[in-house]
Amino acid sequence: MKLSRRTLLAGTAAVALAGKSQFAFAASPPGDVVGKVTVGYQGWFACAGDGAPINGWWHWSQNWGQPPSPTNTAIVSWPDVRDFTATYQTAYANLGNGQPARLFSSYDQQTVNTHFQWMQQNGCDTAALQRFNPTGGEGPTRDAMAAKVRQAAEQYGRKFYIMYDATGWTSMQSEMKADWINKMRAYTSSPAYARQNGKPVVCIWGFGFNEANKAWPADVCLDVVNWFKGQGCYVIGGVPTHWLPGNEDSRPGYLDVYHAFNMLSPWMVGRISDIAGADHYYNNVNQQDQADCNAHGIDYQPCVIPGDLQSGHRRHGDLMWRQFYNLTRVGVQGLYISMFDEFNEGNQIAKTAETSAWVPAGSGIRALDEDGTACSADYYLRLTNDGGRMFKGQAPLTATRPTVPMPAPGAGVIFYEHVDYGGAAGAVLAKGNYTRAQLQAAGIPDNWASSVRVPAGWTVTVYAEDNFGGQSWVRTADTPNFVALTPNANDELTSCWIS
Repeated sequence: MKLSRRTLLAGTAAVALAGKSQFAFAASPPGDVVGKVTVGYQGWFACAGDGAPINGWWHWSQNWGQPPSPTNTAIVSWPDVRDFTATYQTAYANLGNGQPARLFSSYDQQTVNTHFQWMQQNGCDTAALQRFNPTGGEGPTRDAMAAKVRQAAEQYGRKFYIMYDATGWTSMQSEMKADWINKMRAYTSSPAYARQNGKPVVCIWGFGFNEANKAWPADVCLDVVNWFKGQGCYVIGGVPTHWLPGNEDSRPGYLDVYHAFNMLSPWMVGRISDIAGADHYYNNVNQQDQADCNAHGIDYQPCVIPGDLQSGHRRHGDLMWRQFYNLTRVGVQGLYISMFDEFNEGNQIAKTAETSAWVPAGSGIRALDEDGTACSADYYLRLTNDGGRMFKGQAPLTATRPTVPMPAPGAGVIFYEHVDYGGAAGAVLAKGNYTRAQLQAAGIPDNWASSVRVPAGWTVTVYAEDNFGGQSWVRTADTPNFVALTPNANDELTSCWIS
């Protein structure tokens, strides 16, 4: 998004502990957004020389014609780029470890693939591809990004949908409809395109906000929502935080617009910076929002934010976990992580510089250990995975964050070919989700494992089918003989969750 923004269910705790669905009051059954974790995906970074039509340092610099530097920057957090095969030299000083300060381009397919692989490994079900006004100079690059996201989503078994951001879009009413008909609607033919209630998902962000660049009258907004519904779409509204009372960040008189959406996803970036703030919204906003959505047959998908890293809001994951806990207690229908790759506002969950060794020297950019707690580059991805499992009832409801910021060196799950930890051993697996292909890449063939070592406090869920399907077995300690399990789990491992 643009740089400047962005005890109803009394039995929820018992339900989550029992591992059952907590969506009893959902307007819609589980689909690709209901019962799922969605991440907002900007995909809006380009670099000079990457081949993108925009031909510049898109969203890395204030002046896109010049490489980013301390005096020409549009970011407040520094990405960890070690997983990318192509990176681009900036005008920042070298990193604290002496390596050159290089950045990724979203225009490289390998970058998008890597991002979607991280989503797959960490329980991010669906990506909402942000699409701002595509009629200007950014349009060709945004068009290309849609194709790249489709390819990555199909390859890594994720879902995606188009999320229109109407900010500053003067002729939005006609041009958004034309863009859907002429360009974006074609993507719904992809098996990876998100569907809910059998309908392709579209989100429109920005209606009703009390901001000068979002001044469309309510009747115009209602026309656009109803038009997309008339096209057979399931329509999500990215709406103001205070949409229900119609005050503060919401214009008054837009309640009919909000109630026309199939799902509501109120914005939260910049609204909270500590646990007390998260609890305030739980008590005074989230529960009331859910009640109104229940009454009007609308699904509710509030935002979860990791917090602005540069401003010191994250509290090494405690702020984000509190939101997962509170919203699971509310019984919300979906979660929207704001955002996956928002290095501009510092609210990203994508891999981020761990320490000053991985940040340009003298830049003043904070790393994940900014409050003195060591965090791995993938910490907020792992935290999202654990929070999502709790939300889905796959892990107990708990106010205590279970995710370790920095795993012990060498800690991980090891599968073995034979019972009693004999034969060949697979690679040490960190917390995450592993499909058949990922296990095979880690030296763990399909239907091969007969025993496993599990670190204290970790949980391994073994699945007999790919993509976490079929019979499952949960192990929370070393297990020397899969034959002894009921049912027999020997040579059954095809995919697994590790948390």
